[in-house]
Amino acid sequence: MPKKLTVTRVALFRGKQLSQQAVAAFRRAAHADGAKKSGMSAVTYAVMMNYAADAAMAVALANTLFFSAASAESKSKVALYLLITVAPFALIAPVIGPLLDRIQRGRRISLALSCVLRVFLSIVMALNFDNWLLYPAALGSMVLSKSFTVLKSAITPRVLPPEITLSKTNARMTVFGLAAGAVFGAFAAGFAKIFGSPGALWFMAALCVVNAVQCMRIPAWVEVTEGEVPASLSPKPARQPISRHIVVSLWGNGSIRMLTGFLTLFAAFVVRAQTEGDAVRQLLLLGSIAAAAGIGSFLGNAIGARQQFGKPDEVVIGCVAAALAATVVAAVLPGITTAAVVGLLGATASSLAKVSLDAVIQDDLPEASRASAFGRSETILQLTWVFGGALGVLLPPWFWLGFTVMSVLLAVGLAQTWLYRNGTSLRQVVLRPIRRPAPLTP
Repeated sequence: MPKKLTVTRVALFRGKQLSQQAVAAFRRAAHADGAKKSGMSAVTYAVMMNYAADAAMAVALANTLFFSAASAESKSKVALYLLITVAPFALIAPVIGPLLDRIQRGRRISLALSCVLRVFLSIVMALNFDNWLLYPAALGSMVLSKSFTVLKSAITPRVLPPEITLSKTNARMTVFGLAAGAVFGAFAAGFAKIFGSPGALWFMAALCVVNAVQCMRIPAWVEVTEGEVPASLSPKPARQPISRHIVVSLWGNGSIRMLTGFLTLFAAFVVRAQTEGDAVRQLLLLGSIAAAAGIGSFLGNAIGARQQFGKPDEVVIGCVAAALAATVVAAVLPGITTAAVVGLLGATASSLAKVSLDAVIQDDLPEASRASAFGRSETILQLTWVFGGALGVLLPPWFWLGFTVMSVLLAVGLAQTWLYRNGTSLRQVVLRPIRRPAPLTP
């Protein structure tokens, strides 16, 4: 305690004491279950910094991407712009997974390089906030963030502590990442308030520098790829085929990711159409949907980090069914409230389904093929998110229509997931030839 007691000194002392206790609790959680010894804590810190950089960029570009541009241009031009920013993901994402199988050395350097490139792009955005260079730089930063996620998925099996499973490891890292995004996003908002949006982008550049350093602190044994066997959806020489249970989980996860990608962009258009010219109300309404989705993601990963699901297939099917039910309700009762409910349940279902997918990959594949399977599965999930986001851009900004279309697509995804679990598929059911009775012979 301070020698001379005053309200200010006691408050500062208690604040310092609570901060030290919070840091100590965080370190214990990050290093629990042998995570420090295995190297998982180092990967966790890198993931946290990536979430923090994403949050800072979202704060800096929120007005540009959804409000300022939307109010200055016609809807068709904004839709064209968003299509241009979303479409490259569909072209780039399929390249990332196969490329990982060819990277035998330098995974840490690849992670660090993605962060260094984001530093450069953050500076470009900060210096060109009011001209067209902002948009390709923002697109490049988003692509690098997605690439970081895929690369992280590929190296996670190499730092798995023996005390916990892959599904719990990924869920734990996501929870830490979401918490870091919330904290550093608040700091970015403060920089944006004081120095304007470019200030938040400079803050993002600093976070990316820290992340690049942290990536190089990941243990060197993640570089050891001797004996790895690439995973493949189809039987190929020198490759490990992916099991039916993994494909079932991919169908279910892809269906839910399509919903989350759709809601991310569709909600922006609908809110803008309903609150034309009122930027404050737009921010509050979009913030409520984003907050519900964030809470759902945190909740789903927190549950997944603590629970062990005995039947992952059933969990995935249940998650898709819950997302479908929420979407149907939103189509029947359109509004901001039901959209927020869809965001909450969709994010929760997405997190739980991803935990189940991780568990199936760990159980069904040998250790030599898990890194490849994680990289390829993450690529597939990114693609489905992009497809949903593109639908959110293309459809008219009417809640009932958007959620009706998404309900139909989720129903198809649920049917395919269910049928594939039982050894068939929609294609076989739909295209199965009708057996005609043989003609009667005289």
